[in-house]
Amino acid sequence: MDTVKILEQLCAAAGVSGAEFPASAAALGLLGKYAEKAEIDAFGNVIGYIGDDMSKPLLLLDAHIDRIGLIVTYVDDDGFLKVSKCGGIDRRTLLAQTVTVYGKEPIKGIISTLPPHVAQLEKHSGKSAKLDDIVIDTGLSGEKAKELIPQGSLVTVDGVFSRLGENRVCTPAADDRAGVAALLHTLELLKNEKGLPFRIAVQFAAQEEVGCRGAVISTFNIDPDYAVAVDVSFAQSKGVEASKAGKLGKGPMIGIAASLDREMFRRFVDIAKEKDIPYQIEAMGGSSGTDADGIAVSRGGVRTGLVSIPQRYMHTPCEVVEITDIENTGRLIAEFIKKGAM
Repeated sequence: MDTVKILEQLCAAAGVSGAEFPASAAALGLLGKYAEKAEIDAFGNVIGYIGDDMSKPLLLLDAHIDRIGLIVTYVDDDGFLKVSKCGGIDRRTLLAQTVTVYGKEPIKGIISTLPPHVAQLEKHSGKSAKLDDIVIDTGLSGEKAKELIPQGSLVTVDGVFSRLGENRVCTPAADDRAGVAALLHTLELLKNEKGLPFRIAVQFAAQEEVGCRGAVISTFNIDPDYAVAVDVSFAQSKGVEASKAGKLGKGPMIGIAASLDREMFRRFVDIAKEKDIPYQIEAMGGSSGTDADGIAVSRGGVRTGLVSIPQRYMHTPCEVVEITDIENTGRLIAEFIKKGAM
């Protein structure tokens, strides 16, 4: 399994929250190699099952497939698009970016900005744009724009999948396509294992960025005994306090919080030490802000752990992850599965 190629394939797919199908279809094609029973449900979640021995406990593996973006709220008579956020997009990074507008067909555009000479004169220099002030220029006339771009069309900020050094990748949508890639790596490591102690359900959940809705729905239907969610979390960079972030290349971040199962946390730490897998601990308050929170309170409650991949520049078009962190996340979860139920 080439983790870089898998991640590039996943990140290239569209799939803003609420319109995940292109990304879901890409993930389904990859998951189908490991799970004979795999499908996309009515909500856009990708769900697959491995193993059919109903006497074994059911373990759910989760990562979300959606990405942040913008939504077109209005098209004016000059062809400019007004937008609102769809997920927690970082508006500081928006001005002068190229975008793709998913109207009746994909259309390229640019987020309009004033030249610095004019901006300085108008005392706008150095200020972050408010979403209400942002417009997208597609180069189309008002009539053509209104024909091709209905209100409600979704927008992604363009970015380039790039290698940074030997082991790092810069790309939009690493949150959380990196988590999807990690779980595919887990399944690759387990594909020749016989007699696993769990039945496994895999979900690549929709609409995490707008409220973790997909995971809540599919977890209720799957009804697992245990769950492990995989997401990204903050990695240190210049200006980021060491106490508030992990480190790139230092392994998966094992979560501990009120919403997470402490025995599963201890099991992950013990396995990492036993198998010499680099790891970091991420201590949080009452909730984790991930799918894990919704999964844990599904039905009568699900024992849920969280393993996160360190990432720089979250919710921007240039998210940075380390390939070894993705693969070590997959390896840690594979070893957890082989260890069996607690």
